[in-house]
Amino acid sequence: MATLDPKVAALVDAAKGDDSDEDALIAELENDSELDAFREQRLQQLHAEFTKAQELRASDHGRYVEIKDEKALLDITTSTKFCVVHFFKSDFNRCRIMDTHLESLAPAHYEARLLKINVDNCPFLVTKLKVQVLPCVIAFIDGIGADRIIGFEGLGRTPDDFTTRDLEARLIRAGVLSRSKVNEEDERQRQRKSREAGNEESDDDWD
Repeated sequence: MATLDPKVAALVDAAKGDDSDEDALIAELENDSELDAFREQRLQQLHAEFTKAQELRASDHGRYVEIKDEKALLDITTSTKFCVVHFFKSDFNRCRIMDTHLESLAPAHYEARLLKINVDNCPFLVTKLKVQVLPCVIAFIDGIGADRIIGFEGLGRTPDDFTTRDLEARLIRAGVLSRSKVNEEDERQRQRKSREAGNEESDDDWD
């Protein structure tokens, strides 16, 4: 992904919501004493990024959505550049925990579609993609798998302990998310949701 100027990125990230006013963002950027020679370039970049963000948010980017039909999922993953798909079962505690992390990531990361599908609704994909352990999160770029997270493997310091930031960092490395956006307040909210998901143990092997 193209690198976004840090100042522009900060303004766009602070805008998170559909009601943000581009003129106010541009005014804030114009008041930055450090702009000097980069003023026009940054203003153009802010306008382009803001416009792109609004267009993507209008097409279900920035939301964590459940897809009920595997053909619909195939259509989305093959027609959208960046997708993250969580294959889940509703009665698996670990899947519920993964849901809380992805729900936290979605509003900030409008650049990708964050989706989930119940494995009972996608037998063809389960077989084709060899999904055997849940939760299973697959990152797609142009319809091709770029990374696969099996269970909670490779996310945190221990197999059962990871943060939304850990998941975000993994997906940034995979190339489906653009840059780190999760702040401490986002993490606290996610932790509250995760606690609500329950602490019971659940076997994540699935056949």
